[in-house]
Amino acid sequence: MAMSKPIMMISIFASVFFISSAQSCKNYTFSNDTNFESCKDLPVLEAHLHWNYDQSQKTIHVAYRAKQNPKGWIAWGINPTDSSMIGTQALVAFQDAKGKMKAYSTQITSYVPLMEPGPLSFPVSKLSAEYVDNEMIITAVLGPLMSNLTAYNAGNSVSDGIPEPHPFLEPNLTSLEMLDFLSV
Repeated sequence: MAMSKPIMMISIFASVFFISSAQSCKNYTFSNDTNFESCKDLPVLEAHLHWNYDQSQKTIHVAYRAKQNPKGWIAWGINPTDSSMIGTQALVAFQDAKGKMKAYSTQITSYVPLMEPGPLSFPVSKLSAEYVDNEMIITAVLGPLMSNLTAYNAGNSVSDGIPEPHPFLEPNLTSLEMLDFLSV
């Protein structure tokens, strides 16, 4: 009997290790075989950020992915002027009524934003989205950029093609951090 306890602990530890390592951004393979030099597992919302930074152009090729149900939405953005949600220049993704992924940019101008498509304060190109293995993924090239403050979020529903506000709960309210694209 005494022998079976250590074996059980090792099995449980190994299971936890494999589950947590499968969630790491470093082990993720994108469906289009894009490779990102840097990535970070974000602390809330089961989200991950991947990027390639072009220092000479001050642009970033970014992929933001997060667990989400097909009727929800995700958003990731940069606030070039402040450390709050207001002022964030965001990328949004969700499935439309026909089940096709839709991605666009929007500026967050209030704590209950309209989330309608619009231009950002910096150029955005190659914007796309996909839904793979219960994750929504937004990719784009941004810049030139002068700031590294990032925010990310997720919501539960989309109404008439527009994401509805996210819950005002701890994970959503704390999904903000300073990220230096060159140091991680």
